[in-house]
Amino acid sequence: MIFKRPILVTGSHRSGSTWVGKMIAESPSVCYIQEPFNLTRQPCSCGVKFDHWFQYISDENASIFHEHVQHAIGLSYNLRKPKSPKDVLHLVRDYCNFLFHRVSVRPLVKDPIAVFSAEWLAATFDMDVILLIRHPAAFAGSLKRLNWPHPFSHFLEQPLLMRDHLYPFEAEIREYAEKEQDIVEQAALLWKLIYHMVLKYQKNHRDWVFIRHEDLSRDPLSGFQALFNKLNLAFSEHIREVIREHSDPANPNQASRYNSIQLDSKSNLSNWRNRLTESEVERIRTQVEDVSSAFYSDEDWR
Repeated sequence: MIFKRPILVTGSHRSGSTWVGKMIAESPSVCYIQEPFNLTRQPCSCGVKFDHWFQYISDENASIFHEHVQHAIGLSYNLRKPKSPKDVLHLVRDYCNFLFHRVSVRPLVKDPIAVFSAEWLAATFDMDVILLIRHPAAFAGSLKRLNWPHPFSHFLEQPLLMRDHLYPFEAEIREYAEKEQDIVEQAALLWKLIYHMVLKYQKNHRDWVFIRHEDLSRDPLSGFQALFNKLNLAFSEHIREVIREHSDPANPNQASRYNSIQLDSKSNLSNWRNRLTESEVERIRTQVEDVSSAFYSDEDWR
């Protein structure tokens, strides 16, 4: 059972979802849940094993996933057999902590990998949705820096996702699945697929919050205050101070670790210009323009 209205923070990976999720989770009324859809993690509160990156859940296949996802969002605890008396104490402590949070706070699921399932998650669990948008060149520059490829076969292996949403891109996806492309080309296609979906969400879900990473980075305090107001969460002085600390100009403009969120938020906006060549930027824009023009103007590419 879920006692408080959950929050979903999603979008593309490298879009600031960790930053946004953790700043909101500074509220004592929120409990942070880390990426239950991520194939490299297995949260203790969710027993489901996903086989695909960007798993798509709809009413047609929900029976496979519903119970397990509900465990994660509902802050259920996955009890394990204790190995020692000390382990018994830890289990009792952790279990009591879960029980406390279930009745006192709102679960916040931070998971960009859940973006294609956002509609089902929101409808099934009555979630408030925050959807982050990031400039395609910044997304590609980040993936290039980290050398993060994507297995495009994972889309083709999900016939419901291809049928419902990605069918216009089947030929491109199949080409990328059959022959590996360079990381910048991969990033451009992946961005286009994700934000093609986001455009659909914008048309169908006026109550969701859509926010560009760039806008939030330029004015974090005002942006987060608006988010807190939208979520009916108190925006305390403590939260203001934490946001200042994580976006201050004294912070580095590039993360030393891929998941670091303490950055100079304004300077971080221009990093893609140093990571990508002019030719790469042009290739990205050419590939994504039919989708990106809904979010970014000519000025945003300069």
